[in-house]
Amino acid sequence: MIRINDDTPIEILQDIKTGDLVTDGFSKTSLVESIETIDDGLYKIYEFYLDTGRVIKTKR
Repeated sequence: MIRINDDTPIEILQDIKTGDLVTDGFSKTSLVESIETIDDGLYKIYEFYLDTGRVIKTKR
């Protein structure tokens, strides 16, 4: 299981793939259904869509 939070290294975030078990450490624990990466020019935003319908977001 991979914990996603503000301290998770970018290398770990980039290695997460569909089907991996992830958690935010609180209430969101599930398999990754899809991943979106958005670069807004200032931050790179990672959005992990879980098969439960929830989303874990973090930005670097």
